[in-house]
Amino acid sequence: MSGHSKWATTKHKKAVIDAKRGKLFAKLIKNIEVAARTGGGDPAGNPTLFDAIQKAKKSSVPNDNIDRAVKRGSGEGADAVDYQTIMYEGYGNDGIAVLVECLTDNKNRAAAEVRTAFNRNGGSLADPGSVAYLFSRKGLVVVPKSDGVGEDEVMEAALEAGAEEVSDLGEVIEVMSEATDLVPVRKAIQDAGIDYDSADVVWHPSMQVEVDVEAARKIMRLIDALEDSDDVQNVFANFDASDEVMAALDDEE
Repeated sequence: MSGHSKWATTKHKKAVIDAKRGKLFAKLIKNIEVAARTGGGDPAGNPTLFDAIQKAKKSSVPNDNIDRAVKRGSGEGADAVDYQTIMYEGYGNDGIAVLVECLTDNKNRAAAEVRTAFNRNGGSLADPGSVAYLFSRKGLVVVPKSDGVGEDEVMEAALEAGAEEVSDLGEVIEVMSEATDLVPVRKAIQDAGIDYDSADVVWHPSMQVEVDVEAARKIMRLIDALEDSDDVQNVFANFDASDEVMAALDDEE
């Protein structure tokens, strides 16, 4: 789930819940398999695989599971996998644009589950290209705040490597860059001795829809329904919620 950057903390909380449900592990394993399939099974020569493995490790995915995923993605063994990457576009409530990234071995199943999630939660699927133009590919590195690591330290490390924006969100610091600069920015942060939670290429909205509590509640319900599908890897939406709206939603949980 990715709306405005203010939702980063919510995403981290949600990840803990997803991990308990086993959902997060499955998605992280898929990322590893696809990265190994497209760029080879050696993390040293495959930055996408390196980041996928690091993200899985930081989410406590067992090393044995990670190793097996790399082998499956590399085509080793009888259970080698071949996932298709599919992007679906749609609208949620209040005209909010939604992009849904799927990794699936069954296109018909993925399409049916995504369509059902939209239809049951006040949204609708749209034709390809209908909303994608509202987003651009960006690199996003999330750094946990700690003693000695704040916005200034991260900015100093990342700006020369291509970072465009560094945002202090309270518990974490987000570093945004062009998608092609993700790896050098992540490496610059590492080389400065700064730990990071995740490094991903994301779809970042170029314009946003301001939402109140009710609208935020509705779009979150749609996003949750989409993410309940095993075929859905990521959901991006162009809503913007204030700190007050976020707090109100947190109070409801």
